[in-house]
Amino acid sequence: ALEYLDQVGLKPWATHLPSELSGGQKQRVAIARAMAAEPKVLLADEPTGALDSKTSYEVMDLIQQINDKGNTILVVTHEPDIAEMCKRVVILKDGVIVEDKKVNQKRASAYV
Repeated sequence: ALEYLDQVGLKPWATHLPSELSGGQKQRVAIARAMAAEPKVLLADEPTGALDSKTSYEVMDLIQQINDKGNTILVVTHEPDIAEMCKRVVILKDGVIVEDKKVNQKRASAYV
């Protein structure tokens, strides 16, 4: 778990209580906790929603690294730049799939 806290930039905060963390820090801890279990499928619902751009790209870089190891990751986002960092984009409108396409994935590491 400490390895993933380090990768999301929060290793120095490992001993802090949740009440001592900002909203963005809490979100990064949640991502690190989920990734520490190394699940075969990871559902990331707005993993960058409360983060600034730089931290968002760092988190997406970590998600891409985990995906590169063979883990399936489903990312839910409203951010077009984050969607472009995925291999496939499925667009929903009113609960209906209106578009499903494979895309040329942008690597988050290019922005970190």
